[in-house]
Amino acid sequence: MTQIFDERGEVVPVTVIEAGPCYVTQKKTLERDGYTAVQLGFEEIRPSRASKPQLGHLAKNDIPPLRYLREFRVNDHEDLSEGQQLDVSLFEAGDWVDVSGTSKGRGFAGVVKRHGFGGGPKTHGQSDRWRAPGAISSGSTPGRVFKGLRMAGRMGGEQVTVHNLEIVLVDPERNLIAVRGAVPGARGGLLIIREARKTRVSKVRR
Repeated sequence: MTQIFDERGEVVPVTVIEAGPCYVTQKKTLERDGYTAVQLGFEEIRPSRASKPQLGHLAKNDIPPLRYLREFRVNDHEDLSEGQQLDVSLFEAGDWVDVSGTSKGRGFAGVVKRHGFGGGPKTHGQSDRWRAPGAISSGSTPGRVFKGLRMAGRMGGEQVTVHNLEIVLVDPERNLIAVRGAVPGARGGLLIIREARKTRVSKVRR
């Protein structure tokens, strides 16, 4: 993350993302595959870093070896062709996007850190219940712990999507975009950027 200044001189916190270039590595059709999708590849690598099946798959369309291949369901991909290169020119400043990524792994965490529990009382004689979850169920009724109860466990390392992030800067020369706010995952992680699905409603002061 970094910060930039807008036209009014206000500080805008942004995350800079290297968005592409991506290659259209495969198109799946309803007639041949039973559904419509497009496969995209990102980040060129040395041939020794890719498997032989992957090299053969990409060589069909004269595409260099790529580190990541991801498939996306689409309704129509007639405007795309296999081997086509996609870059940040698809985006414009002011667009709204959803960004998905793998959140940072936090290891085994207690309920205070993982779920924001308040913990036990700090006084009245207790000595080891500050960060404990407390009671997890009632007695004879229902006499068991319900599934899905928030408890201690592994935290992070899951796919997270942040909705409605505004693109404030597009740099076609370096294939960079800057979105307002934070995105999931650690620095250098893989992100998936989609057009925002939810309608953003502006707040009106009455």
